[in-house]
Amino acid sequence: MGIVVRNVAELVDPPRVERVKMSTLTPDEVSIFLDFAKDTSYYVFFATLICTGLRRGELLALRWRNVDIDAGSLAVVETAYKLGNGEYVIKEPKTPHSRRNVSLPPSLMSLLREYRADQELLRIQLGINLNDDDFVFIRPDGNPLNPNAVTLAFKRIIRKAGLKHIRLHDLRHTHATLMLKAGIHPKIVSERLGHSNIGITLDTYSHVLPGLQEAAAERFDKILDESSFGDSNVSKMLANGEGVECRPYRSRTCDTLIKRYRRFVPENNNK
Repeated sequence: MGIVVRNVAELVDPPRVERVKMSTLTPDEVSIFLDFAKDTSYYVFFATLICTGLRRGELLALRWRNVDIDAGSLAVVETAYKLGNGEYVIKEPKTPHSRRNVSLPPSLMSLLREYRADQELLRIQLGINLNDDDFVFIRPDGNPLNPNAVTLAFKRIIRKAGLKHIRLHDLRHTHATLMLKAGIHPKIVSERLGHSNIGITLDTYSHVLPGLQEAAAERFDKILDESSFGDSNVSKMLANGEGVECRPYRSRTCDTLIKRYRRFVPENNNK
C-alpha cells in the first residue's frame, strides 16, 4: 500500500452550511400572539420564551429551584430532549456558556408568581405537594410537557391569530431582535442567549445592525445637543455650516488645509 504524500482533502471545498431564514415578530405581533395564547394552557410558557430568549428544551427542563421570582432571575442548568424512541432525557447544556442566569422583566415576575400560586392550589387539590425539584411547566400528572405538543400548540395559536408563519425557535430570535433594536448592548443580549461569544450574536443578527448604526448616529447627535463647548452648541454649529476659520481652537493641520484651499479659490474683487 502506497503512502499518500499530501492531504487530498485540502483540494475539496467544504459544503456551505445553509442558514434557516429567521422570521421575527414585531412588538404589536407579540401582543396579538399572547392575547390568543391566553386561551390556552401554554400562555405562561410562551410568555416566558419571549421574555427570556430561552431555547425550548431549556425552558422545558426548568425547575422551581432554579427560579428566584423575588430576585427576578432564573438559572439555566439543564435542557430537555425527546429521543426518537420517545424517551425523555434531561441533560446538562451542551456548552458552559449555555449555563447562565437570565434576569426577568417585572411583568414576567408577576406572571410567574401567579402561575406558581395556581400550581400550588392544583397540587393541594390532587393531594400532592409542590417542591423545588418539580418542573415549572408540567402536565396535570406532574410529568414535563411534551416538546412536540408545545410546538403544535404554538402553530395553532399562530394560525388562529392570523400571524405570519414562524417557527417556535423564532420566539428566541424575536427576543434578541427586539432587545437589540431597543439599544441593549449586544454583549448583554449574547449573555442572555447563552452564546459562546459576542461574535455569534452579531453574526446571527447582522440584519439588525444597519438600523442600529442609524439609531446610534441619531443618539450621538442628541448627546451633542445636550452639551456645549464654550458658548456654542456643537451639533447646531455643524448643521448651520459655520466656518472653521472663526474658531480659535483650530489645529495647525486645519490652518494648512485652509491655506491650500485658498490657492484654488479666487478672491472676490470688489470693484
